[in-house]
Amino acid sequence: MRIMAIDYGDARTGVAVSDPLGMLAGETFVIREWDAVRLADAITAEARARDASPLVLGLPKNMDGTEGPRAEKSRALKALLEERGMDVVLWDERRTTVDAHRILRENGKKEKKHRSTVDAVAAALILEGYLGSL
Repeated sequence: MRIMAIDYGDARTGVAVSDPLGMLAGETFVIREWDAVRLADAITAEARARDASPLVLGLPKNMDGTEGPRAEKSRALKALLEERGMDVVLWDERRTTVDAHRILRENGKKEKKHRSTVDAVAAALILEGYLGSL
């Protein structure tokens, strides 16, 4: 069974899916959706199409470990996904977006051209962290 990681954003949400054995990060893509309910529907459809479970949802924490408004939004998305029957694990995603920007910059990607890509890379970093903890 595959594992799906989610980097939740306001306009774009990065998604990364593991290989069938749940050992390596594989496919990445972005879902463009502003509305949380429609986003939960889209994520659920993508997870079911790939037989992915659990869903690993990034939980943005401050560097001191406290949670702010973004963490509340992630918890609300978790609840929406669970209402749809999804098994959701929250995962500390501190620095994933910063690291994704660095990775893309180091590989010659220009900032304006990788705005969508950064979300998918951040999801892949969340997935790698989770897979490494198993």
